[in-house]
This record gives sequence, structure tokens and C-alpha cells, in this order.
Amino acid sequence: MASLVDKIEKYIRQMIEESDTGIVEIQRNQLADQFSCVPSQINYVLQTRFTFEKGYFVESRRGGGGYIRVSKLELSEDEDLMQAIHEDLPEKIKQKAAEDLIERLEKEEIITLREAAIMQAVIDRRNLTVDSPLREYLRANLLKAMLVALIKS
Repeated sequence: MASLVDKIEKYIRQMIEESDTGIVEIQRNQLADQFSCVPSQINYVLQTRFTFEKGYFVESRRGGGGYIRVSKLELSEDEDLMQAIHEDLPEKIKQKAAEDLIERLEKEEIITLREAAIMQAVIDRRNLTVDSPLREYLRANLLKAMLVALIKS
């Protein structure tokens, strides 16, 4: 049986897929009412399941008429990927976020399964034998370098 988080995620993903633009605007309170949960549960789903690394951009506008806009990011061109690497990839990154990004690039066929496996090995905490937060900075730099090398090849 699917958890509430899974159900909310599935619902939002379906809304995005049905959208012509890959963008949906949702009212957090209305969605919480629909799923009989608190609005913070919706926030949790958005913060954990709709991240940049997983291919989404989430922005919110507070206030009475506020909304949350969820956009599906498409990285089909090398220029788009290069821009995302330099503008959106943080200067430090945790292992799970890096793994999510690599998985996304592999699913979107931007990198091969073999390239993904090599990248996963490079960013793994067992291979980055320095203490955190230095490890997160190192991981981000290595990830950026690998992605730039793949684009240029």
C-alpha cells in the first residue's frame, strides 16, 4: 500500500505530465485538504521528491493568493546542461543529491549506464576520505568536472 507521501508525489507528477507546459501551480492548503493532511506534509513532498537533482524546480509565492509552482526541467541540449552545471549545481552537494542527479541524467539518456556507474563510484563517500563539509565541496567539484568532460567529449 502506498504511503501518503507517495500518493501526493504521484498526484503532482501526474498533474505535471498532463500539463502542456510541464509546469503546474498548486495551492498548498487545497492540496492538503484534498489529501486530508497538514500543509507541512505537502512541503515535505516538494522538498524531498521534487528537487533540482531529480529534475524539478519549485518556487513559491506566499500570501493570500500564494501558490507553489512546480516545473519539470528538461536538459536535452548540451548548452542547457552546461548552464545548469554552472548556475544551478551547488558549490557543495551531499551524496544522495549527487546520486539523484546522476540517476536523472541516466534516465534522460544524457549519460550512459556505464558513465553513471563510474560517476557514482567517484562521488561515493567511501572514496572521498575527507571530513564533511570538505567532502561535499569536493564531491560538487568532481561532479561538475565529470559533467563538463562528458559534454565536451
